[in-house]
Amino acid sequence: MRIALITHSVKPRGGFVHTLGLAEALHRAGTDVRLVALGDGLPRATSVPVTLFAPPSRAGTALEERVFTAIDTLQVGLAGLAGEFDVLHAQDCIAARAAARVRDAGAAVRVIRTVHHVDDFTTRALIDCQRAAIAEPDTVLVVSEQWREILRTEYGRAAHVVPNGVDVVRFGTADPGLVAQLRDRLPQDRFVFLGMGGVEPRKGTRHAFEAFSLLKRRRGPVATFAIIGGHSFQDYTAYREAALAALPDLGLVLGEDVVLLGTVPDPELAGWYHAADALCFPSVKEGWGLAVMEAIAAGLPVLASDIPVFQEYLTDGETALLPAAGDAEAIAKDLERLLDDPQLRARLAAAARGVLPRYSWEASATRHREIYCTG
Repeated sequence: MRIALITHSVKPRGGFVHTLGLAEALHRAGTDVRLVALGDGLPRATSVPVTLFAPPSRAGTALEERVFTAIDTLQVGLAGLAGEFDVLHAQDCIAARAAARVRDAGAAVRVIRTVHHVDDFTTRALIDCQRAAIAEPDTVLVVSEQWREILRTEYGRAAHVVPNGVDVVRFGTADPGLVAQLRDRLPQDRFVFLGMGGVEPRKGTRHAFEAFSLLKRRRGPVATFAIIGGHSFQDYTAYREAALAALPDLGLVLGEDVVLLGTVPDPELAGWYHAADALCFPSVKEGWGLAVMEAIAAGLPVLASDIPVFQEYLTDGETALLPAAGDAEAIAKDLERLLDDPQLRARLAAAARGVLPRYSWEASATRHREIYCTG
């Protein structure tokens, strides 16, 4: 089987991390696989064959226009490659619409789509586009049982569950000198909670800020919330600006209590996990949560939330702390527990490592190959 793994972006977010991790595992297993994407370059080197198409400009364009222009651009590129593949495996709604158009134009390919999550679009055109991207593929995959149920009940679509993987070797170690340099970029003599994914509604960032405000009122300036990420196809500028504007009223100081690290160079990513003391990832909506598994691989204790997808592989009080999603008081209490109790941190981190063997990229690649061959 000749497989194209297709994504609309090479920005280092969960969807692309999944795509590249899967592509590399398939490639190591001898599968004829190619990564196809819109982008100017990958965030890190890979042994997988790659085809990149120049992305359309985003300057001055509304979300709806960006989505449909990206679909058109990717469709044109895929049309020229379609004869080289048996399967076009799309990793997002843009890639899925483009791949389905190529198939419907006569290419002898099967279209497979992995639905990592469903975006909260607000315009009818984008809502309809996203629904079509779930209906049109020949086969649909999801990475969790929660999302299989959502697709079944809300979209009438059956899906196979194929879990994510995590690169334990990559995240399990980090250069001590690099870790020390990264830690020196943050306020000293504070407990460091690492956040991933930028300041976004789905990540529950405003709830986290409220929780850190409560923590600071009770304990003083004892912790820093250092947030990595921020690249997103959707424009969350209004949410981000409102959340940051609220910091003074919450008694939080940007650059001290909250530090925005932005998108960090790929060689630094594992180092940041090792430079932190715990992960704070209180998302209100996730497809699976790759950052959680990366943190576990790095030996970090995890605070996430009680949304169903996390409860598929984490147990509150045993492998992570899972306060109620959106509940700042509950999040603050668990932040304080991690801050105060080194034995709890060690116990959570040790127990969580027992989850890792269930989620290797090799196992994910094996299941993908079965679906490629059988449908």
